[in-house]
This record gives sequence, C-alpha cells and structure tokens, in this order.
Amino acid sequence: MTYDLIVVGGGPAGMLGAATAGASGLKVLLLEKNEKLGKKLYITGKGRCNVTNYGNIDDFTDNIVTNPKFLYSALNTFNNQQLIKLLESLGVKTKVERGNRVFPVSDKSSDIIKALQRYLLANNVEIRLRSPVKQILTTNKEVCGVLLADNTRVNSPKVLLATGGMSYAQTGSTGDGYRMAQELGHS
Repeated sequence: MTYDLIVVGGGPAGMLGAATAGASGLKVLLLEKNEKLGKKLYITGKGRCNVTNYGNIDDFTDNIVTNPKFLYSALNTFNNQQLIKLLESLGVKTKVERGNRVFPVSDKSSDIIKALQRYLLANNVEIRLRSPVKQILTTNKEVCGVLLADNTRVNSPKVLLATGGMSYAQTGSTGDGYRMAQELGHS
C-alpha cells in the first residue's frame, strides 16, 4: 500500500502534522515506536501538560537562543492562539496560569492526548503503534518510503520526520530522527 504521507513520530508535532495533512485529503500513515501516542506529553507540566504559552510571538522569539528568524514563519503560520482554539474545538478547555503557561482546565495531560487522537481519527489518519522506523528510503535522491525495524517497507513519496530530540530516552526521545536526517544529508 502507498500513502501520500508517512509521519514518523506520534508526539504533538507528528499528531498535528498528520491530522492537518489528513484534513487536506491526503492518505496519511502515522508511525509511532511506543505503545501509545504522546508519551512525552503525559509527563509535561508534571502530568498537567503545559501545552503552550499565552504570550505573543515576540515573547517566543525573544527566548530562542540562536537564530529566532528561523522559526518566525512557523510561529506565524500556526501560533499559540490557534493551538488553543483548536484544542477548544476538540473539547479541551484551557486556562492560563503564572508565567502565561497554558494548561487544560482538567489539569490532565491525557485530555490533550485524547483530543489529538480524536483529531487524527476524524481526519482518517491510519495509526500504527509499536512501529519503529529504521530508515527513510530514497531512490535517485527522492524519498520513496520508510523501512520499519521489522524490515517491512512502507511506500510514500513524502515523509514528515517528527521524532523530537534526545531529551527523555524513557519516552522514546532517543535521537533516531537526527540519525535519519543525517543519513539523508542534513546537518
């Protein structure tokens, strides 16, 4: 089977990217190596999920240590206010606390994760858990799919790499995305 887009990583970026692509009519597969989506979200804000900050775009860019202009376009394309509106449209009411930190009113990170899962399903995204990606495949320097850890090949002309960094190995953030990006020639 061939997909229009494969998303590697079931954290918030991967879930939002997959759901947005699905909403535009693409046939999307979301691959997550863990047993559940949003594993790192479960521990953010001590389990309460500090989902964003209520400040303006300048507040965000003022706190980016190197090259804030790099994120300017992304922060203006889908900003914190749009995220809050999306969450509320998915049934998650939010509140603003000290330091402009935004949390779900319930103080449960699981409410954010469940809302994003509903968003994925509503946009016909196929989700495969326990599906670690070993490699992004290319032919003639063009992406053609991914190779899973069990050596299954999944075809797609596009791959969104949303694996996160290396912050919490116990949540799956082990740097796999860095390795895959390097293998494709990224520095």
